Amino acid sequence: MSLASKMIIRAMSSSTQPIKTVAIIGSGLMGSGIAQVAAASGHKVTVVDQSQEIVDKASASIQKSLGRVVKKKFPDDSKAQQTYIADVMSHLSMETNAVAAVKSADLVIEAIVENLDIKKVLFSTLDKEAPSHTIFASNTSSIPIKDIASSTSRLDRFGGLHFFNPVPVMKLVEVIRTPETSDATYSALEAFGKAVGKVTVQCKDTPGFIVNRLLVPYMMEAVRLVERGEATPKDVDTAMKLGAGYPMGPFELSDYVGLDTMKFIIDGWMERDPNNPLFSKSELLNKLVAEGKFGAKSGEGFYQYKK
Repeated sequence: MSLASKMIIRAMSSSTQPIKTVAIIGSGLMGSGIAQVAAASGHKVTVVDQSQEIVDKASASIQKSLGRVVKKKFPDDSKAQQTYIADVMSHLSMETNAVAAVKSADLVIEAIVENLDIKKVLFSTLDKEAPSHTIFASNTSSIPIKDIASSTSRLDRFGGLHFFNPVPVMKLVEVIRTPETSDATYSALEAFGKAVGKVTVQCKDTPGFIVNRLLVPYMMEAVRLVERGEATPKDVDTAMKLGAGYPMGPFELSDYVGLDTMKFIIDGWMERDPNNPLFSKSELLNKLVAEGKFGAKSGEGFYQYKK
């Protein structure tokens, strides 16, 4: 690369436009949650998914969530509740065409299935259509940001925004930067996180970032402890809640997160770092997932639940 080209890239990376418009690709729990907090903070938000039926369902879900918010925010003022919901929803639009949605976006946040190939195809397509100033971010919880960003030509304008479920309630967002992420891009992503009411923490592009890098091995070690016959899931959960002050035990949390999700994460990490004992597989976890016992969402995991 010539000196002139490097100077041009450096100049482009030195400043970014304020984030006012946001396109969110994926309208599931995470996508809808991010859309809600972004719209509530005054951003113009477009939510994208594969069909009108899906985005209509997401819109209804956001309105229902806002209904819970206003009951706490304006407990005795029904008019204020209605006004607040109407104002937030006025900042939201639902779309089935991702290309159209990113044309005027300052920030594109991807919150789709945890599949690297699918994410790369999506970003490769959007990279050709989004304005040059548009920042791309993934909400992935386990896939390296650099691997996703490699499908685009805007490595300096690509980072991670890892929100936590449920987004309207959880206070944290991890802002992830790769070696190529510019300072201006990182600052813009951090400012966006704060603007939507979250506490931000910076993390380099490492497996699981901060929270999951510590949390998933902790939950996996709890599973291995039970595999070795050293304790029961109930006793482990009780011990960690009463002895360590955790709000949930590791098995309760695993069932909430989803055992299939845990298996996906740990399998992916093991593939990238097969010699790390923290990433070793669990036959018990594999067995439960093979039997369709994914946790609370399927009615059974380490515990049984009423559907």
